[in-house]
Amino acid sequence: MENTNAQNGIILIPDFSGFTEFVFNTKLYTGEYIVRQLLSILIDVNHQYFDISEIEGDAILFYRYDSKPSYKKISQMLSNMRKAFNMKIEELSEMLNTTIDLSLKFIVHYGKFSQYNIGNFRKLYGKPIVEAHQMLKNGFAEQPSYALYSHSFLKNSQKEDHNSCEEMQVSEVGAIQYFGNSLA
Repeated sequence: MENTNAQNGIILIPDFSGFTEFVFNTKLYTGEYIVRQLLSILIDVNHQYFDISEIEGDAILFYRYDSKPSYKKISQMLSNMRKAFNMKIEELSEMLNTTIDLSLKFIVHYGKFSQYNIGNFRKLYGKPIVEAHQMLKNGFAEQPSYALYSHSFLKNSQKEDHNSCEEMQVSEVGAIQYFGNSLA
């Protein structure tokens, strides 16, 4: 049986680093409020470029069918998301008079996947979905705030877009781009 619904696309997963400790050390209502605000800002900054498949805990599974992804466009979006996330953390920390020790990591992957509906839910299916989730649990990142681009994404993205980017090549998965400690 052939799946005619399968297409090439980008998988993007923004995920909070420090989430488990945050949940255990923050009052339920306060923690829920903070997480809701942080997830909402990531969705807002997306400007509907990516579709949302799922939101679970501290992560969003974004996707976009795209035969020629742009490294430059995705990198700029990640930078914008991170800046908005950090600004929102500063705002919430001040408003709630608390320290919010969360940072943001991104997984960017590319491949062929499909989707199907169950009730009102749209689910993604395919090897790239599983691979992207596996990439979240990696031992390669040395800092909590980074973007990990898979070999598949780098190979399929427009080459001229990422020649000048400062990345740390990780032969097993692709490249990691670390974010500095500033809001940018």
